[in-house]
Amino acid sequence: MRSDHLARTARWIALCLAAATGVWAAAGAAWAQAPAPSANAVATAATANLPNAPALYQQHCAVCHAPQRTGAMGPALLPESLERVRPAEVLRVIGQGRPATQMPAFAATLSAAEIQALAQWVRSPAPVAPTWGDEDIRASRVVTPAPADEPAKPVWSADPMNLFVVVEGGDHHVSVLDGDKLEVITRFASRYALHGGPKFTPDGRYVFFGSRDGWITKYDLWRLRVVAEVRAGLNMRNVAVSGDGRWVMAANYLPRNVVLFDADLNLVRNYPATTLDGKQASRVSAVYDATPRRSFVVALKDVPELWEISYDPAAAPIHDGYVHDYRMGESIAKPGFQGVRRTALEEPLDDFFFDQTYTYVLGATRPRQAEGAGASSKPDAAAPAAAAPGATAQVVNLDIRRKVADLPIAGMPHLGSGITFAWNGTTVLASPNLQGGAIDVVDMKTWKPVRTIATPGPGFFMRSHEKTPYAWTDSMMSPSAKDTLTIIDKRTLAVVAQVREPGKTLAHIEFTKDGRYALASVWEMDGAVVVYDAQTFKEIKRLPMSKPVGKYNVWNKISRSEGTSH
Repeated sequence: MRSDHLARTARWIALCLAAATGVWAAAGAAWAQAPAPSANAVATAATANLPNAPALYQQHCAVCHAPQRTGAMGPALLPESLERVRPAEVLRVIGQGRPATQMPAFAATLSAAEIQALAQWVRSPAPVAPTWGDEDIRASRVVTPAPADEPAKPVWSADPMNLFVVVEGGDHHVSVLDGDKLEVITRFASRYALHGGPKFTPDGRYVFFGSRDGWITKYDLWRLRVVAEVRAGLNMRNVAVSGDGRWVMAANYLPRNVVLFDADLNLVRNYPATTLDGKQASRVSAVYDATPRRSFVVALKDVPELWEISYDPAAAPIHDGYVHDYRMGESIAKPGFQGVRRTALEEPLDDFFFDQTYTYVLGATRPRQAEGAGASSKPDAAAPAAAAPGATAQVVNLDIRRKVADLPIAGMPHLGSGITFAWNGTTVLASPNLQGGAIDVVDMKTWKPVRTIATPGPGFFMRSHEKTPYAWTDSMMSPSAKDTLTIIDKRTLAVVAQVREPGKTLAHIEFTKDGRYALASVWEMDGAVVVYDAQTFKEIKRLPMSKPVGKYNVWNKISRSEGTSH
């Protein structure tokens, strides 16, 4: 196993070096001129007698992070990429390096003032706005073909539907876990800061990871190796995989677009995230697959629109704008297959959630931010949630393409981590809240609240399973209650138990395929995946992990379990 890991690491470094030489050279001659800092920057530094951060960056950082800070062997160093990283952490990494990576320590090379100047500079907008176009995407793609005589079967003995992938953010690795034996099958290096849940193909063989730096990695769970990678953008929110396994879509903050690939990560189409007239561009909040509709649904962060992009070859044509009768040819239709069907909203959506029929999108509307603010929809585990007065939630019908209801939820609901389940003859939505210590329960027939369940503090994740009567939620956004998971009986909507990890952050439950065990993350550098009996809430086993930020069960994901996010 160790030799395999070393070989994998060597291959990874080789790929990164290839990117740092070939890919970045292919990006254009302009990059070759980037190492010289601007005259204004030099003059300003000299006048103030302060360290020249642009020059320091080009001398010490550009070889790994690219001249325009867009990332190569190392991650991108742009405000959009560092938005969840505290300033003190940036200082620490520059001075002390980062374990298990190629990032060296500069404390013995640079002065404290120089490190401070660099840390401030990488968190400021780039002097030249970075770009990432179709040719850059194509040039970044790396594929490792399988041997022609390789058998199409797993190299391990386990239930392929009861595997977990565990994203370890502490040292940027992924562990593959046998959900029956509750043992690690393998562990491999990942791209920097995987973001959003991994997505599986419908047969469970392949999993796609998306990194904050825009890399999509296709990993073969059967043969335990990376088979393809491509860089979809410079700052990516998440990826989605179509229900038929043929398409992959990436949602980007930078550039402002969504990008469609085939299953081998060949570029198919680039969609600028703009209004119909092209006058206003937007960051993309999220993209999710709506399998029953054979489409991707896309939320824009800065423009009040919800997009649906169909991958059904028989999709109906798209008529933008108002049409008296499309059958009379009163407008020029656009192809429905891979076309953008727009739903106008009153306010943009941040993250969102589907009902079980996939007719309705339930989305949170956050307060509008200044251009480029780039507030993240994912947590910084070390930071408390910021107050956000005015946050609301709304229900959008994808068939009639309009908002049909407001959800009366105070605070900052995190609907992307909500769950649905049957209760008292109806179906309810239960959502954690990033601002208030409560779970909001809403009737999905009337869109009226039925209960507010108090928790010890604001939470981010809520999970359940159709084979357990209990739902688990964290309070990880609370400085005082981040160590507590609250367990709610779905039949009575009452709190029945709590489990704690004193002084640590305890979060993100996921269940085994049969719902028998609940796995939680001790969200710390010296953390663990803790396995609980889902009926007695007793700890069964503990697997050491490096900040396991999330874990994802193959079956629960591809079967669209009612207790997990989709």
